[in-house]
Amino acid sequence: MLRLALLSVLLLFMAPGVMASASVQLSQEITAEEMADDPPPVTLIRVEGPIGPTTTNYIRRGLTRAAERGSPALVIELDTPGGLLESTQHIVRDLLEARVPVVVYVSPEGARAASAGTFITLAAHVAVMAPTTTIGAASPVTMSPGAQADTVMQQKMFSQTESLVESIAERRGRNVEWAVLAVREGASATAREALELGVVDFLAADREALLEELDGWEVDGETLQVQGAVVEVLPQNLAERFYGFITRPELMLILLLVAIYGIMGEVTNPGAIIPGVAGVIALILLLFATAAMPINTAGYALMALALALFIAEAFTPTFGLLVGAGAVAFFLGGLMLFQDMPEAMELPWGYLVPATLLTAAFFLWIATYGIKAQFTPSRTGVETLVGRQVRVVDPVTPDGGRVFMDGEYWHATSDELIEEGATCQVESVDGLTVRVRRVPDRAITSSNPGSQA
Repeated sequence: MLRLALLSVLLLFMAPGVMASASVQLSQEITAEEMADDPPPVTLIRVEGPIGPTTTNYIRRGLTRAAERGSPALVIELDTPGGLLESTQHIVRDLLEARVPVVVYVSPEGARAASAGTFITLAAHVAVMAPTTTIGAASPVTMSPGAQADTVMQQKMFSQTESLVESIAERRGRNVEWAVLAVREGASATAREALELGVVDFLAADREALLEELDGWEVDGETLQVQGAVVEVLPQNLAERFYGFITRPELMLILLLVAIYGIMGEVTNPGAIIPGVAGVIALILLLFATAAMPINTAGYALMALALALFIAEAFTPTFGLLVGAGAVAFFLGGLMLFQDMPEAMELPWGYLVPATLLTAAFFLWIATYGIKAQFTPSRTGVETLVGRQVRVVDPVTPDGGRVFMDGEYWHATSDELIEEGATCQVESVDGLTVRVRRVPDRAITSSNPGSQA
């Protein structure tokens, strides 16, 4: 009977779940059947801010999603000040090899497709701009527009970038001469000028106007059918948002500071655990963020030198001189650390200056005293008894004796006979017994608070 009752209760709880599962399955079948009559949606992704590894992953996911859904086109709404050249090259290659027609739409009004955005716009099957938007200024980050390259490396990068934009423009049938000028001289154009120059295909004030103009547009011999199609917006997932968050230079600097403070806090205060754990986590996130970023190793070297100078201040009486030198090295290291980044991804001074001052103060007032504390003799506990000079009360032999210390009588042992009234020095403490040795008269210190009998 008990088994039957348990089975009945189990079926009672399972029945709603089974009915709900059947209901969901029926709902999904009805939805799929209803959607079968509708045209596939137009996939849309929104790219804002600097172009980096996160943007590459996002656009690739958008291309995959559009192909899986059978979307007639992938629309990329773009508003960027530029970004990393390596990430831009990956995106351009993906767009040129895309199986789905790609439409890059520079929007909303006031947006821009500068630097890396120019390459991405030119690489699209259809390039569109909203009114009052701009495009261009695609010179490499290592040299300013119109400047003459002064190193072989700069000349190579400049030549490579110029060849890249030229090949993209030729592939998509756009204005090659203007594209080269955008790289060579940093030329830019408004939406109306870009249309007249043959850089973009048409202008659209909003998404509705974009889809209306796109309907019937021919791409690689195929006609786009987007009339009445639903726009499916594909947002960035949690991983992309998180990676994009921690790869910002100011966040990477904060992670570096947390790693330094946390690890040093654990070293100067062993057993605290929380500072050490926080420091290690921050260090791992920092290494993860810098893996795909063009970080200058000279910047890391200067910051390592700064830490060495900060720590050396704890052991040398330079009265803050090493801390000052470390602060300068830390500041210059922060500047050099992100110098290979494009202008849109540079480290703001509003973060670097306070971080430098805070780090210098941390090592001057906290880390310095914490490190010194590790090498300061103990002032409490039995460890303070070692090295003390005390007076013998009863003769001390290997079998025992007594000494007077800190107002108390202690049992004492020694390898030699020490007469009553002689001065001895504590070598070790074992419970309530101290081991002592004779102290020559010339080695007796004048200050001996535990020597009164």
